[in-house]
Amino acid sequence: MTATGDNFFNAFAIHLQATAVQMGWLMAIPQLFGALLQLLSAWLGNYLPRKPMVVVTAMVQAAVVVLLAALAASRPDNAVRWLIMLAVLYFSCINFIQPQWRAWMGSIVPQRRRGAFFAARTRLTMVASLLVFVGGGILLTLSARADMAWLGFTLLFGIAAIGRAMSARLLALMHDPDPRPHPERRKGFRQSMQQLYQSLHDKTFRDYSFFVAGMQGVVAISAPFFALYMLRDLEFTYLEYSLNAIASIITQFLTLSFWGRFTDRFGNRLVMRFCCLTIPVIPLLWLASPDFYYLLVVQMVSGLVWSGFTLSTANYLYDIRPTKSDFAVYAATQSALGASMVFVGALAGGYIAAGSTQLVIAWQWLSGIGSPLFIVFCVSSGLRAVIAIWFWARAVEPRLRRRPRFLQVIYRVSRFNAISGISLDWLSVTRRNPADADSDSLPSPPNNSVTDNEDTHETDSEHRP
Repeated sequence: MTATGDNFFNAFAIHLQATAVQMGWLMAIPQLFGALLQLLSAWLGNYLPRKPMVVVTAMVQAAVVVLLAALAASRPDNAVRWLIMLAVLYFSCINFIQPQWRAWMGSIVPQRRRGAFFAARTRLTMVASLLVFVGGGILLTLSARADMAWLGFTLLFGIAAIGRAMSARLLALMHDPDPRPHPERRKGFRQSMQQLYQSLHDKTFRDYSFFVAGMQGVVAISAPFFALYMLRDLEFTYLEYSLNAIASIITQFLTLSFWGRFTDRFGNRLVMRFCCLTIPVIPLLWLASPDFYYLLVVQMVSGLVWSGFTLSTANYLYDIRPTKSDFAVYAATQSALGASMVFVGALAGGYIAAGSTQLVIAWQWLSGIGSPLFIVFCVSSGLRAVIAIWFWARAVEPRLRRRPRFLQVIYRVSRFNAISGISLDWLSVTRRNPADADSDSLPSPPNNSVTDNEDTHETDSEHRP
């Protein structure tokens, strides 16, 4: 589903002739609702059994993808508005499932086998998804050549719906060894919100959170418009568009181990500072040449940098949180701030892109630039530099807490798409009690809280060109 569905949301919007402002809304609103639904899911998990929550939501998502296929076939006048609403439901379902699925898998897979299991699972899903992603690009390219792109998108979303329906059925057949919530671990919604607010009182964490959220927000200014630039301005085929995105995704996936060993040896602050210097340059590289192969190299550079940023910022968050604090609170706070800034950034990017054409017309000296979207790329690049400079002096080297080496971290690529790149979902476990080392399994608490005997670190990071 992810390989044939959300990878082509922006391409579908461009096919429906979405305006620049609508492209911004398409990215902004689903991100915000997705973050809210993740918090709601974590809270409801204290009161409702997780398996029905996951299965029912998966079935709802399959129905949403069927509606996307119907939208592609019917092509109503207000199709883009319908697409935005369906995208909100689509990503809300993904984010609602995620906290419950993590806890569920944590209770199923024995602790001593998690590394091998998730490593094999990640390799399998990445290979399958990338192959299907390329297949989707070929299908859309062939249908576009026959002047029937609508049929290609209909088939694409139809295949995605079938995949999700099969997934929902398989989820329903899975065993849940811990089917009921635990009232003794239950937290009130108000208490959770108070903890989120109180977490920002720590200056180091506050600076870090504003840095990551700010960077996500300014990156979102340009993120939706790389697809628009490739498909509309450069007239790439859907296959070329797919290959361009895959170049970044594969690079991110292959370089995670390298960055893991590097951060273990030299620390996370050094990698974060390197990425701070490099991330602002990436949008400017798109201005140098429209050549397809050159842009593949640019995407590889982007994947290398974002892979380091993803890992180092996640590890840094782990290291700066106070001892014996609830890590879930800190992760949720950072996630909520990031989603809010992405919402603001994507909307701002839409309006900047909408005004860039008029700006080029009004200022004749800008007429020589390759595309009006270059203005959006330059604005995003400049603001990235501002965020990087602001954080440079505030990036303190934290007191390193004991945590697993990267090669002992259990991680998976939960999903990826052409705009966001890799969504990295990973879990690290450090046993403090040697007597527990031989335990066959380590069930995750329903509220994802950190107990005195274990440290859990889960994050969902999305990064863009």
